[in-house]
Amino acid sequence: MSNPFTHFTIKATTVLAVAFCIHIALLKSFQMPLFENKIVLSYVVNLAVVVLIFGFLYISKNKFKDQLGFLFIAGSALKFGVFFVVFYPFFNLDGHISKLEFASFFVPYGLGLVLETFSLVKWLNKLD
Repeated sequence: MSNPFTHFTIKATTVLAVAFCIHIALLKSFQMPLFENKIVLSYVVNLAVVVLIFGFLYISKNKFKDQLGFLFIAGSALKFGVFFVVFYPFFNLDGHISKLEFASFFVPYGLGLVLETFSLVKWLNKLD
């Protein structure tokens, strides 16, 4: 059986890389700025945080088996903390967050969250 952490890392990297390419292609097709709004940093940070949270949960599976759901929720809080520390001050410089700024963070965030959730549910069901 392959390592769930390695499998997840490869899957998350692939999904977010493909999403990034599609995101950039859509921006280009609508003649919008391609690499503004910290889009590259957003995809990289979201990937790193998702992989770190999954890795932490994987390492903690035996010691904190009954608390993994709470740890997952704490990981989601961590992701929001990263947003408010790293991205929010930049996005809010002009007093409002544009649709492009919103999409540059929340597209990779949403994809990472969905991928992480489904992967964890599948992996946790195998633990029982």
